[in-house]
Amino acid sequence: MSSLSDRLDQAFKEALKQRQEVALSTLRMLRTAIRNKEVELKRKLTEEEVQAVIGTQAKQRREAIAEYGKAGRQDLAHKEEEELGILLSFLPPQLSPEELERELARIIAECGAAGPKDFGKVMKTAMTRFAGRADGKVVQEIVRRQLSA
Repeated sequence: MSSLSDRLDQAFKEALKQRQEVALSTLRMLRTAIRNKEVELKRKLTEEEVQAVIGTQAKQRREAIAEYGKAGRQDLAHKEEEELGILLSFLPPQLSPEELERELARIIAECGAAGPKDFGKVMKTAMTRFAGRADGKVVQEIVRRQLSA
């Protein structure tokens, strides 16, 4: 299996050949974000770090979609959704809400969490286990709901 960086480069070349403007601009922004992170750390990024950068970019798109939706700018929200789809294609498959519910219930049991005071302990374990496979806000909502029940 090729590395994530190789897949990104291949997708960039393909978007360039096919003249796919949205994919091209999204991949350009992503490559720039990765390069900036490498400059910041003064080294090449590992696969996990590249995934984290992609996850950050995806989170920005989700937030922008929500904001554009509130402002009634469906045209801009649609463009952000396209970009999000491209970014998510480079991340591991996202967990469904049902899978998250089950896994979080298991993590809460493992941690021995009894109530809202154990929120941080559960979140730390959950986010390391679900890195790149779940949105932090969704995980946070489910954990809060399960701990207060």
